[in-house]
This record gives sequence, C-alpha cells and structure tokens, in this order.
Amino acid sequence: MTNLIEDTRQRLASQGVHSILVQFCDLHGVSKGKLVPLELLREWVEQGAGFAGPSIWGTGLPRYGARSEYYGRLQLDSLRVLPFMPGVAHGVCDGFAGGQALDTCSRQVLRRQVQALKDRGWTLWVGIEPEFFLLRRDAHGRWGAADAHDALDKPSYDLKAIHRNAGFLEDMRSTLVALGFELQQIDHEDARGQYEINYRFDDGLAAADRYMLFKMVAHAVAEKHGMTFSCMPKPLAGSPGSGLHFHLSITDADGKALFADGTGALGISPLGHSFVAGLLHHADALSAICAPTVNSYKRLASSSVASGTTWSPVWKSYGDNNRTCVVRTVAGRIEWRLPDPSCNPYAAIAATLAAGLDGVDRALVPPEPVAGDLYEQRAQGLPMPPRLPASLDAALSALEADTALRSAVGSAFCEQFLSLKRAEWDAYSQHVSDWELEHYGDAF
Repeated sequence: MTNLIEDTRQRLASQGVHSILVQFCDLHGVSKGKLVPLELLREWVEQGAGFAGPSIWGTGLPRYGARSEYYGRLQLDSLRVLPFMPGVAHGVCDGFAGGQALDTCSRQVLRRQVQALKDRGWTLWVGIEPEFFLLRRDAHGRWGAADAHDALDKPSYDLKAIHRNAGFLEDMRSTLVALGFELQQIDHEDARGQYEINYRFDDGLAAADRYMLFKMVAHAVAEKHGMTFSCMPKPLAGSPGSGLHFHLSITDADGKALFADGTGALGISPLGHSFVAGLLHHADALSAICAPTVNSYKRLASSSVASGTTWSPVWKSYGDNNRTCVVRTVAGRIEWRLPDPSCNPYAAIAATLAAGLDGVDRALVPPEPVAGDLYEQRAQGLPMPPRLPASLDAALSALEADTALRSAVGSAFCEQFLSLKRAEWDAYSQHVSDWELEHYGDAF
C-alpha cells in the first residue's frame, strides 16, 4: 500500500494535480467534502480528512469527545482528475469515527451489504438510470423548465430540445467520458425540461460512487450554462416525475448470472423470483429509503399527465417488460423502478439488496406476474395489486414496523434516518401552501 500511495501521488502530481476534493455524502445523499493538499495523500488514505461530526446530517455523533470527529478515509482507487476543476482530483471517502467504521455512514452501510454478499461468493451488479430536470427561476422566483421553448405536451425524444441544449449535453458527455463513464444514450424524457443520461453498469458500491460523481458533474455543468440540475422527483405538476431505476443482477464466483434462466418464467430463475418476492414483501418500508421526500409521493401517484402517459410504479407487482409494475423483468435481470433521484444511492442499494436477499433466504414466492397495463386494468374496474404507500408518513411508518429490514440495513443508520425524515414530514405537515389558501381562504 505504501508504494501504491506514493506512486499515485507522483502520477497525479505529474498531471498538474495539487489538491484532492475528498467527498462523502450525508444521510440525505447530498455530497459533502473539502479540498486537501495532494502531498498529504498518505494521511487522507490511512487516517482520513477530519470533519466536525455533528455538522453533518445523520452521523449521530456528539459535540465532544473522541467520536465527535468524522474522518473520511479516501479510497485510493476512486481518484479521478476533475476536468472542470483544474489541478483537482476527486476521491470518495468512507466514514470513520473513533478509529472505527461509522455505522451511520451510508457508504459503510452499503459496504457491509456488499461484503455479506461477497461472503456467499456473489457479486451485485447495478445499472443506474439517472433522470433529471433542467430548471430555472423566472422573474417572479418561480421554478420552471430552463428551456422556455420546451413546451410540447409529449416531449419524449424531442430533437429540437436536444439541439437547443446541445452545449449542456456536450459538456456533460465530454466530462463524463473524461471521468471514465461508458455512455450508452442521452435523450429527452417525457416531461418538459427532463433528460436521461445512461451509462454502463458497475458493481454495487462502484455504481453508487459513480452516480454521486455524475450528480457532481451535472450540478457544475448546469450552473455553467445558467441552469439548475434538479433531482427533485416531481418539480412540475401535470408532468411525469423522475425515477432512478436500478437494473439488478447477481453473479456467482464463476461469473454466472444467477437471476437469468432462459427456460424459467419471465426468463428469470427461481432464485430471481425469490429476490423479487423479497422486494415486494418489503416494498412499503423500502419506499421510505428509495423515495425519501415529501415530493417523492407526488411522483408515486396515478395522476394524469400532459403527455397522456405516466410511468409511475404505483402498485406492488411485477411483470415481463411491464413498466406499469414496480418490478420489471427484462433480459434476465430485474429492474427496480421504485427509487427516485432524491434518494441516498448507498442506502437505497443497500436496502434493496437486503430485502431481495431476505426473499432468497426465506424462499419467498412472489404473486402472479402482471400481464397487462395496470392503469388500463384500474380504469376497467378490475382487481388491483396492493399499492405502495401514498405519503412519506405512511412509508416511514412501514419502515418503523419492518424490524427485519431495519436490522438488515443497520439499526443505527435507520434510527437516524427515521428521526430526520419524521422531522421533515412534521415540517411539511405544518406548512400552509398556496393551494390551501386559494381553496380555503374565503370558502367558508
């Protein structure tokens, strides 16, 4: 390790790097960090960069004593030179306190889940599909699509919007490629101002790291172009919201895909079906972690949209290439459609893995797969699968009640999560909105 650290320092110095942006994320999934000098690389790797623990959401650390300091230990293999910050390399940190791995650090939470899977000889692969909005405030301070001409009711794959925003998209493309992303596609999505950029899958921990880096790039590039990159699940009423779909697969020590079975139902193996059953069994509690904001449940609603199409996964169900279900099976893998971009990706992947493995270990059997369009079935008055929680309040209650999932994810992390999110719900519940004033101000 000593030689590797020094070799890395010399290599980065030869590229003109003088500082490292050491980055971690708080419980909410928001990037935090600081700039530290490259010449002290060994200290950042072996001891970590220090931060005041109580200043970070969700650490649960005290204001004094040996465990009041949060140390972010730099992961050497994560170092990447940042194209938009000359002289700076970016690196991911694991959280420590008092010399021990911090059990409220979401990256440590995912690391534990990944290690438990590795102990079985298995590896989790995750393909993340980032959807996002490009927003801008108008002269009155109201948020709207940054591109004023992006006004189609059905804007999916709109090339005119692509042309108008070619500067932003090209900056995103070139920066992501320089950082090692293997891009697959860039398109305009189904809401005004909404885009999706897809890139190659990775192992579970690296996939979460890569998405956090994607967000950092997007924030910087959007600001350069006078826009705001938004991970708000549903910023525009009457339009579809943004998802953060996880494409999941697991391989064994020989590289065999354990979910795929060409002769099995829906092309999925019995183990894959049990994994799906675990997701559906814990779906209510998973909603709190995968859809963790008040606004998330504006997306997770069967509301009408201007485009005439909604992809919202409202019901606890699965089906073959069925985008009206919360679990979609496709090409021998599982697409988990519940998460949205406001989630902490480390926590969301960790909880998803824990739920799926519970289904595997208990050999759970999922319900019958859905063969049709659930929205059409509801319109016809047909029996429906149970729906997901309709509010953050209900999702938090489900997580509080799901002791098995909380234990698997980590009781310390879940305790902090529930405390902060309960406060968020309480603050929302006490807020009086413009809608309420308009409807009730002089109504009675």
